[in-house]
Amino acid sequence: MRKLTIVLAAVALALAATGCNKLKSRSQVNEGVAAFKGAQYPQAVEHFKNAVDLDPTFLSAREYLAVAYYQQYIPGARSPENDQMAEAAYDQFQKVLEQNPKDQLAIMSIASLFLNQDKWDDAKQWFEKAIAVAPNNADAYYSLGFIAWSRWFPAFGQALASLGMRQEDPGPIKDKKVKAELKEKWDPVIEDGLKDLDKTLEINPEYDDAMSYENLLIRERAYLADTKEEYDQQVKIADAWLDKAMATKKSKEEKKAKQSGGGIVTEPTK
Repeated sequence: MRKLTIVLAAVALALAATGCNKLKSRSQVNEGVAAFKGAQYPQAVEHFKNAVDLDPTFLSAREYLAVAYYQQYIPGARSPENDQMAEAAYDQFQKVLEQNPKDQLAIMSIASLFLNQDKWDDAKQWFEKAIAVAPNNADAYYSLGFIAWSRWFPAFGQALASLGMRQEDPGPIKDKKVKAELKEKWDPVIEDGLKDLDKTLEINPEYDDAMSYENLLIRERAYLADTKEEYDQQVKIADAWLDKAMATKKSKEEKKAKQSGGGIVTEPTK
């Protein structure tokens, strides 16, 4: 009986310690959130790390830690410190996914990290994972369209430059060999990109950035047309997308101004 009493007491102490750690962990999260809101990201990281150490099962604390690292990453900047910040964010988001493989924040954040590092294949893979988890994720579909354009555009620019053409020069490309090589390699990429942008707009008809990239992909693909008539037709379609993007953006800005009361007010008369 004495042994059983000792064991039960030890269990009770362990449970009490666990409960105490959970409370301390939540307190650290609250302090981390306050620091994060004050843009004190290094301090926020320390609080969230403490929270995770106190309660490794606290998923929100792990997410907050990952986001705090992510917030300090500067897209496009190339430095060891910035790369370390991206790696730290990636590692923490991966640990979130170990606890919840369908966590959309973690999946989209990892995809965005790769996107901002111009790692197109990795980014594409992760945005496709995001769509598998949430089939109506318009941002993921848009990002796939953007990736398609980002992969194709350098090749397009280099091809024009090799022919002594500027991007504002009218098409189509007259060199049959160059055009055939571009079509063989890039037509499938462009087509997939347009399908992804179409899906974006099916989910969100007011996604003006998707309209802008519809314009770009169609306008640039027009240079691969076989005839001047086909080229002109594609440019006309691209122009329509550009007009729609600008009109949609203007409409959204006007709605936002009305909701906020507008940015210009009449001074009171004296």
